[in-house]
Amino acid sequence: MKLYFHSKNPTTAWLSNLSPHGFVVERVKWPSVEHFYQAQKYAGDTSLVEKIRKAESPLKAMKAGQDRSLVVCADWETRKSEVMREALAAKFGQNRRLKQMLLATGDTELIHESGSDHFWGQNQEGIGENRLGVMLMELRDSFG
Repeated sequence: MKLYFHSKNPTTAWLSNLSPHGFVVERVKWPSVEHFYQAQKYAGDTSLVEKIRKAESPLKAMKAGQDRSLVVCADWETRKSEVMREALAAKFGQNRRLKQMLLATGDTELIHESGSDHFWGQNQEGIGENRLGVMLMELRDSFG
């Protein structure tokens, strides 16, 4: 069985990085996975990290972090998966209800539905790596 999820589906939005479920990493409160992930692209620039962390919504954090006029950390491509794992572990590890919901998906294949992001997601035709879905399933297994 497969479960396709994305931020605009009210029944699966809790799996999305855009869901407004906060968590703490190194004594800093993050409003969502998206806030944390986008901010880490600019880890050397404290003011930019704070600007993204304080963005009014996960969508605004995403847009701020994807500003093409900004230069991401040189090692971002090698760190981005580690950053995502850290954020997901914090989100689901610190929110008992979300953890239980993730565990309740059992052995269902979790697929982040995306027609444009073939690294983190996958489209309905199966094109894409679905790294976000894979990480969520690995996290679920580690909780089980």
